[in-house]
Amino acid sequence: MKEFEISVKPGTVPDGGMIRKSAASVLCVPEQMVGECEVLRRSIDARKGSVCIRYRIRAFVSGEVNDMKYTLPEYMDVSSSEPVIIIGGGPAGMFAALRLLQEGMKPVILERGKDVHSRKFDVAAISKEGRVDPDSNYCFGEGGAGTFSDGKLYTRSNKRGDIREVLYQLVKFGADPSILIDAHPHIGSDRLPSIVENIRLEICRCGGEYHFSSRVVSLERDHGRWVAETSSGSSFSAKNVILATGHSARDIYEMFRSRNWALEPKGFAIGVRAEHPQSLIDMIQYRGKYRNILPAAEYSLVAQIDGGGVFSFCMCPGGILVPSSTSDGETVLNGMSNSMRNSRWANSGIVVTVNPGDVPEYDKYGVFSLLEFQKKVERVAFSAVSVSRNVLSRPGSRFAAPSQRMTDFVNGRCSSSLPATSYSPGAVSLPLHEILPRTVSSRLRKAFREFDKKMKGYYTEEALLLGVESRTSSPVRIPRNPDTLEHVNLQGIYPCGEGAGYSGGIVSSAIDGIRAAAAIKNNLQRR
Repeated sequence: MKEFEISVKPGTVPDGGMIRKSAASVLCVPEQMVGECEVLRRSIDARKGSVCIRYRIRAFVSGEVNDMKYTLPEYMDVSSSEPVIIIGGGPAGMFAALRLLQEGMKPVILERGKDVHSRKFDVAAISKEGRVDPDSNYCFGEGGAGTFSDGKLYTRSNKRGDIREVLYQLVKFGADPSILIDAHPHIGSDRLPSIVENIRLEICRCGGEYHFSSRVVSLERDHGRWVAETSSGSSFSAKNVILATGHSARDIYEMFRSRNWALEPKGFAIGVRAEHPQSLIDMIQYRGKYRNILPAAEYSLVAQIDGGGVFSFCMCPGGILVPSSTSDGETVLNGMSNSMRNSRWANSGIVVTVNPGDVPEYDKYGVFSLLEFQKKVERVAFSAVSVSRNVLSRPGSRFAAPSQRMTDFVNGRCSSSLPATSYSPGAVSLPLHEILPRTVSSRLRKAFREFDKKMKGYYTEEALLLGVESRTSSPVRIPRNPDTLEHVNLQGIYPCGEGAGYSGGIVSSAIDGIRAAAAIKNNLQRR
């Protein structure tokens, strides 16, 4: 067995003959002795002034067995098995549940939001009616924040677990098999809801349970078992609880603090969403070539500014901006893309890292220092639009975003006009450079000029900045034992995913949920 790469022009797909010929050369055998050839990875390479598609292939000599293929374990019928409560039905919760099915344990998912179909109406109401349901929105509900997103699946968390377990299960439940080989795989917000629903149907078919509109309001220990009380008035009991609540479940942190259960402050990133014409990003990245053949171009940018990182986050080529507030009185933006990535805009979070101690005026809040900082920035952005006379008359404009052309933001002046935007609640011309905290604004203003050195043309008046991008990750961590993955003081409580501060994104959250479920099995066997 050997691995090798071949490169082809955009629009060309290597056929079997081309692959076998290359494999024969690498294996040093005649073509007729080439056995199975497996495509491992496909990527776009636009470096060095040219554009090509690279394929990484694993080839075997005829008769050689390919024992490196991944096979998903079977799910068991867990109808009568010991339950495990999972608080949260996002990526961490869903994939923890699937692993529990493999281990013979019964997942009982308590989701504060609604099922994926009912949730769509609540998401639409934010832009159309200016009304946000605190339990059913872009962050909360079946599938979590990942359901209405681009569905980006690339991650650097391959040392924490086997990424294939996540990708192969997504394909099993309806994702395009191309995610198994693409260097930057994505699913698309138009396809994610049906996949999320298919996962739920399989969990229930195997004997697991889903309970929607069931926000956990109390968690208590009673005779060796944990009892979870929900907003629906129901009560659930189990020896083990997986806490997969997501990065915006602030009430869970409040519950922990009220019980003096250990929490830690954690750094996060905050900034703006930058929206460019997709045609401009294509021109920069592909140098004007193959624009009708290649997919919408992406970018990834990072710079060290004043001793801290500034970087692009959750880049959505061919995407749109959406309001991600989880309560009234706050302005939060995020990006999403459909599977075709065919909108005329590209957007990305451009964010600044903020660590405990970076904003000393919030130190008085202790473990919640950065959480309070996050809240304040979101409230200030909302208030700035509310007091502006430029607010649009339609109801959805309550969640309009303070906005500025990129060039005006850097030069510290209000924009006399704004370019068109995909953000449906609307953009209001305001001094975003003053609305953001100075420690954030000053570093962003320097970073945009630095980014232009890496992507000539990125810094332009055609780019629109909208605030704020603040839910990049949780500003609080729920600490856990590195060996058992249980909370450091609470046996049987397994914090995981973004809400616990251990992941960021769909795949890393799913992997962390899988780890939590596996840890329960391992701990039960050991004890």
